[in-house]
Amino acid sequence: MTRPRRRRRRYRWLAALLVLLVAGGATAYYNRGALALWGFDTFLSDRVEEKLEKSYKPLEGRKPVETVYKKEQPFSLLLLGVDQRDKEIGRSDTMIYTVVRPSDGAMLMVSIPRDTYVDIVGKKTKAGRQWEDKITHAYAFGGTKMSMETVEKMFGVRVDHYATINFKGFRDVIDAMGGIALPITKDLVNDDPDHEKFVVKAGKDVYNGTEALNFVRYREDAGGDTSRAGRHQVFLNAIMNKASSVGQWSKIPQMIDIMGNNFSTDLTPAHMLDLARSMLQSGSRSIYSHTLKGEGHRKTARGAWYYFADEQDLAASKALIKAWLDPASTKAQLPLPEENQQKNKQQPVAPLSAKPGTSVKR
Repeated sequence: MTRPRRRRRRYRWLAALLVLLVAGGATAYYNRGALALWGFDTFLSDRVEEKLEKSYKPLEGRKPVETVYKKEQPFSLLLLGVDQRDKEIGRSDTMIYTVVRPSDGAMLMVSIPRDTYVDIVGKKTKAGRQWEDKITHAYAFGGTKMSMETVEKMFGVRVDHYATINFKGFRDVIDAMGGIALPITKDLVNDDPDHEKFVVKAGKDVYNGTEALNFVRYREDAGGDTSRAGRHQVFLNAIMNKASSVGQWSKIPQMIDIMGNNFSTDLTPAHMLDLARSMLQSGSRSIYSHTLKGEGHRKTARGAWYYFADEQDLAASKALIKAWLDPASTKAQLPLPEENQQKNKQQPVAPLSAKPGTSVKR
């Protein structure tokens, strides 16, 4: 009689162990974002923070922003994608005023077309008058500081932080990630005599670093500056989608090494780590984007070509930014750009870490 009881006890232990394994496996599957976050904190956090110290470059002449990161507070970040070759200073090929709301899991990205005609803050003519030029030249004249101050005047709000990225560095990072997905439905052919020659084929599942950067540089479609700014947003969104996937977190130190001198920011390493942790949490980030409307033409018959922002749209963009920077606003109260209002009639905006076909409610 005792042997069957022992056998029954043994079976009960085996059954209990099986239940624990199944339950544990299911929990691990449904919480794989949390597991990646645990792995990041356990194995990578210290290494990443040390490597990020090389990219931390506060700007001289700029009043420092509070260095203690308050997660509940929205902040602004100017993203500058610099097309710099060899030892030249380069120009800011991409300028995106970004509002990050960590507690809401939402980001607003307002793209400024590179040829937008503005007052370049800190630059004067020989006669002492305000220098007016394409906003991309602010970086060539005075680097990141002049770009930030020019954008501040344009929108009438402070730029809290900056992140400058040389697209050549991004090329190698994209290759290290195994490429990114881009929605290219028609071949992009750059063959104007005055432009760099290349072709990006449509319909590929994954694009390598060179192809992705050519997607960004392509400039011969009918949309001009506006279409190019829109592609910049698609490009950055695709990178963040890939980088935030669970399978990529272990490559973060390698990616930082690859970036090397191609990346600089005045975000502290601790601040960036906190943002990285939130990116690893599945379904926690949504991007809403807008590109400044306007039209392009020459001021004189043989003069330079400029993009003139639509005054009504510029005013609406300023109001949008100010609303997003207000910490008292809830996510449900935030106004959306026109582009996202139209999309939301069909479906909600997808989060960064969502798989195709998934969506998130506001």
